[in-house]
Formats: sequence, C-alpha cells, structure tokens
Amino acid sequence: MTHSERIIILDFGSQVTQLIARRVRENGVYAEIHPFNISQEKLSSLLPKGIILSGSHASVYAEGAPIPSFDVFEFAHSFNIPILGICYGLQLTAYQNGGEVKNSSKREFGRAHLIIDNHDDLFLDVNPETVVWMSHGDSLTKLPEGFEIIAHTENAPICAIRNTEARIWGVQFHPEVHHTDEGKKILSNFVKDICGCIGDWSATAFIESQLDEIRSKVGTGGVICALSGGVDSTVAAVLLHKAIGDQLHCIHVDSGLMRTNESSTIERLFREHFSMSIDVVDASDLFLSRLSGISDPEQKRKIIGKTFIDVFEVEAKKFGDAQFLAQGTLYPDVIESVSVKGPSVTIKSHHNVGGLPDHMNLALIEPFRELFKDEVRNVGRLLGIPEWFIERHPFPGPGLAIRVLGEITEERLNILRKADDIYLEEIRNAQLYSDIWQAFAVLLPVQSVGVMGDERTYENVCALRAVTSTDGMTADWFHMPYKVLSKMSNRIINEVRGINRVCYDISSKPPATIEWE
Repeated sequence: MTHSERIIILDFGSQVTQLIARRVRENGVYAEIHPFNISQEKLSSLLPKGIILSGSHASVYAEGAPIPSFDVFEFAHSFNIPILGICYGLQLTAYQNGGEVKNSSKREFGRAHLIIDNHDDLFLDVNPETVVWMSHGDSLTKLPEGFEIIAHTENAPICAIRNTEARIWGVQFHPEVHHTDEGKKILSNFVKDICGCIGDWSATAFIESQLDEIRSKVGTGGVICALSGGVDSTVAAVLLHKAIGDQLHCIHVDSGLMRTNESSTIERLFREHFSMSIDVVDASDLFLSRLSGISDPEQKRKIIGKTFIDVFEVEAKKFGDAQFLAQGTLYPDVIESVSVKGPSVTIKSHHNVGGLPDHMNLALIEPFRELFKDEVRNVGRLLGIPEWFIERHPFPGPGLAIRVLGEITEERLNILRKADDIYLEEIRNAQLYSDIWQAFAVLLPVQSVGVMGDERTYENVCALRAVTSTDGMTADWFHMPYKVLSKMSNRIINEVRGINRVCYDISSKPPATIEWE
C-alpha cells in the first residue's frame, strides 16, 4: 500500500532491528526495514521522512564490517532527511564522518543511567537522568567535526551526539527495547518533532486503504485464500471477503499436523459465525507420507511448504475464475526469511514467504505483509472478529511438525496432541491464557527411564513452552506458578501414554527462538 510518510530503518544485523519499526509504528508513523546495502536509487524511491541506522554485533573498523554502498549521510543531507544512528549506527556515523571508534576497556551490557548534558529535541520531555539499555563493546572516542555531545553515562562519556546543521543524531543505547524507560518517547521525538511526521498510520487507515487496493488489484477475478485457521489467515479472509464478497474461495487444508479437532472447529467457525463458505481438504496422508523419515527442521518446512502449494494447485483448478492466492504472511515472516550480505542470517525459512510456481498462474495477495501480529489483531477487532478468537495464541504454518522434534509419525503426533490439549486446558483453568503470548507442548526425540506402578518405563520427554511478548520479535519465558506446573505435569504423565517426564522451558528470545524448530 502507499504511505504518506515513511521512516526507513537500515538493518546492520541487530537482533532487535524489528523492534525499532514496532516502536516507530506505535507512534502512528509507518516504518519499514531494508538491508544496509540498499542502493541509493531504491532508498531515494522510498521518499523517507527520516532514516534510522540499526545496531549490529560488528565493529565498524573490522574487515567485512557492514557499510552502506553509498554515502548515506551525504544523500540524506542533500534531501534534508534527518538521520538517527543507534549503537552501531552511532559508531558508523562517527566513523564515516571523521570521528574515531575504538574497542573500549569499559564495555556496557545492560541498564545504565543516561545523563542529558544539553537540551535537544531528541530528549524533549525526557527526564534529565533516565535508565537506558546498553549493549556495546566499542565506543566513540573522538567526535567528528561539527558534532557535539548531548548525553553521557558513567562508562560512555560520548553516549549521544548531534549535528544540527547536518540533521544527524546518534545514541549509543537502544531506545527500541522496553528496558530503556523512555525509549518510546525518544523515538517519538525523532520521528515527529525532528522528522516532522504527522502520525496517520493506524488500523482504520490500513483497512480503508487495503479494501480499495484489493478491489483494484482483483477486479472481477477470483481469489483463493489459504486458510490455516490461525489469527493471521482468518483476519485476512474476513478482510478479503469484505472487499470482494463471493469472489473469495476459502480453502482449509487439513495437513494431519493440526491440533485436536482444529479443522472441524475452523469449518464451524467460518460457516456459522462469519457466514462464509469454506472447503476443507483432507491431505493428511499426503503430508505424512512426504515427511516420513525426515528429521531436519528446515527440510520439514520446505516439504510442508511445497506440499501446501501442490494441494492448492489441484484445488485452484476447481475454480475457473481463480487468479490470486491470498496468504496471511506477516512482516516478521518477511524479515526473518531475508538474509543480506554481512551479519544478518536466515534463522528459519517460512513456507508462506516467496513466490509461487510459474505454472500455477496465480499471483500472491498478502494484505498483512507489512504488519506485525498485534497490528493484525487490531485490524481483526475493527472487522468484528470475536475477541476470544483474536486472542488465540499463534500457531505455526508447519503445525505440529515442528513441535514433534525428530521423525514425524502418526503415533508421535497423537501423543503430542494429547499432551498439548492438557497443557492448554490447565492454562485456561488457571486463567492464565490471556497473560501468555504463546504456549505449547513439544515432544522431544529423547526417551528417559521412569517408574510407573513399580515397573520400569522408557518413554518420551515432553517440554512445555510459554512466553510473554508484544510482537514475537523478542520474548521472555512465562513464570508459570509452581502449583499449575505440578498439575500439568501430573496430568500429562498420568493421562498420556508414551510420556514419563515433563520439563519446562525457561529460555528467552533471543538467544532462543519461540518455537523449538
């Protein structure tokens, strides 16, 4: 969709670059992420109101350090575009403008007290001493010409800088993380007061724009919607139906990798609540046969992705007017699936990101390709989708295939389904479901010795995972009450044949991902 104002974030490989975009959007300003080596022509075509340089684990003076392919500062100055450098972005700013950056003997990781030395629009209405989050080993040791210090910490005498004539700012800390007390305000000051953005990015504006865009793109053609039953594809289907009505054909594929009664619940929900037609295709035998003997998670994802396409190819032929395939692809799916030269790496592939085989003759429609999960939920609420459904925990496209670690069999899937049912039931019984971003059980490819009824057992290990998050980009493990954990464990071991040991995952993201595979 088109945007009246846009902040561009250049990604140098930070694990939290996506959070910068989220924080900017929380201020009602649209932001998008591009790799640091974007071409000058491409950046110019985006018409940015401001540019933010992300952090990175790299050192600006190291061989192979991520450096833009052109002089970003000269480009921005020629178009009067403000720049904000964050952490590595600050160091790059200094390095490329004649300052010095060195490996510091006083590294900072964690909370620090920022002291503001000079009044500046970047720190408008920010407390003179405030808590910020640091994560750096290198430090700026010499200011570039034309720059001045506007804030410091005990270990970083040069912690925030500005060049008002060139309209360049830099901070050593990370305003995007929630550990920085007034980070959202600092970013708001940059995008609104310094860049002059109005802040007209909202769910309501998005819906209005997308309805027009969908109608214009589709015309009189038909759209097949790949309906997984999760929040993303469901909201996409309702949005598309609002735009084009009966030109939409919803197809749900039962891959055999769903949770208990998932497919029947989805069918009933769409027919009874949304009054929308839906075709349910049972392709479980096909999926399980193709996954037989496969243990590698990336292979699983690729096989599942290809099989979904193969099934939709067959189904598409039943609808002579079908010209498009709609998917609930989100912005994090797009970002995490992109690898650029330098420090960024692909963590995992997403089977709903990318193109379709040419011979299918279907064009993709991905209305939420620019949105984060919480933004999609806001769109869903405005479209009248029930709150109980909007607040459903995310469920991965590959389904239980990436929660049964190792080889996938019908027996192992059934064991996991039963354990997962009990786990989620007890979370709801304890009235904790809405406090958790995502919770699920994982069946490990590990067996352990146990004792049941005075007999030796050698059965599977089940891991329970629950995290809190706002957008899935970062996550903390949920502190499950001991009494609830105890009841969960007892029920799973007593009621699910094949499991004799239950563990609770206390890893956060990063360094772990939310899903195990």
